[in-house]
Amino acid sequence: MGKLQGKTVFITGASAGIGAACAQAFAQEGARLLLAARRIDRLNEMTPGLKQAGAADVHAFALDVQQNAAVTSAVENLPEEWKRIDVLVNNAGLSRGLDKLYAGHTEDWDEMIDTNVKGLLYVTRAVVPGMVERGSGHVINMGSTAGEMTYPSGAVYCATKAAERAINDGLRQDLLGTPVRVTSIDPGMVETDFSLVRFRGDDERAAKVYQNITPLSPADVADAIVWTATRPSHVNIARVSMTSIDQANSMMFNRKQR
Repeated sequence: MGKLQGKTVFITGASAGIGAACAQAFAQEGARLLLAARRIDRLNEMTPGLKQAGAADVHAFALDVQQNAAVTSAVENLPEEWKRIDVLVNNAGLSRGLDKLYAGHTEDWDEMIDTNVKGLLYVTRAVVPGMVERGSGHVINMGSTAGEMTYPSGAVYCATKAAERAINDGLRQDLLGTPVRVTSIDPGMVETDFSLVRFRGDDERAAKVYQNITPLSPADVADAIVWTATRPSHVNIARVSMTSIDQANSMMFNRKQR
């Protein structure tokens, strides 16, 4: 039996990448999975496999975290048996473009800020009051090494992850005196659709990001997330910064000659 048997875990951006890997990892712990993403068809496809992996139950719904009213409504109108959220994984996020700041596209900036910062705030605001009221809960936010060091042509994305870092730390301070825990998971390069989304489907350009390097896998990050969630209730892991052995920080990589 897993350490999270029967606990309700809410994962945003659960349809792919780190979010999907988290769903799989929490399923193996016997958790009840509350999954949200814009692609409900993908969530529905995942559900049978998650139950087979050990999930006690799965409830999936479509959600765009950029829409505050939609987030509030979705959480308020959850079926009664899904309203007690024990673990929130604020995973939904993206990057758009890799342009110099002075040549950037404002629509890209808006999408990153609305998803990575405002979406994080909207979901947190909708879920955490219930945790405080019940006297139990854990918020796990998806950060990045990009929040620690800005890299060229990534100023706005890096700024959103620096904001996540500040929001995570501020939330932990504001929850002092309650049993609710707050953690930031800050990975470096992870091989997902991240670069494909950043370059709007340009497969060739996205593939070059991971060329001659061993990045983290989504399962690596999910493993760290589950680890933080399964510590004793009096232990709060404030931050986990993690990279592959081929990365030192946001700007230094060991690209092998092949």
